[in-house]
Amino acid sequence: MKNVKDQVYTALSGVFENVSDQYPKDWAELPAVQYAEEENKVYEHTDEGECKSYVRYRVDIWHNRSTSESALEVDKALSALGLVRTSCQDVPDPSGLKHKMMRYEAIIDMMNDYVYWPN
Repeated sequence: MKNVKDQVYTALSGVFENVSDQYPKDWAELPAVQYAEEENKVYEHTDEGECKSYVRYRVDIWHNRSTSESALEVDKALSALGLVRTSCQDVPDPSGLKHKMMRYEAIIDMMNDYVYWPN
């Protein structure tokens, strides 16, 4: 298992002001971006001591206008870390705000600290 949550936060906060790993508390500053580590587990462990870890992150974006531009910025920031977007969808939100949910996944080679997505 490898903790990459700090790297995800750094990547997102380099693009957005209102980023949190909790439900947004500040709705005055939009877009509001929430990220969560949904899964972090051993992906592969060999007899030679090699280990790979699987991670999955969820990113939610709220905006009073379109979330499309913000989604492109999230994609750019997390792709630079080696995470691959596996899902992106609009989510109905009773608040009236636009809400987009994105999921990212990666395999991390623990021996070489290398992030990739197997083909």
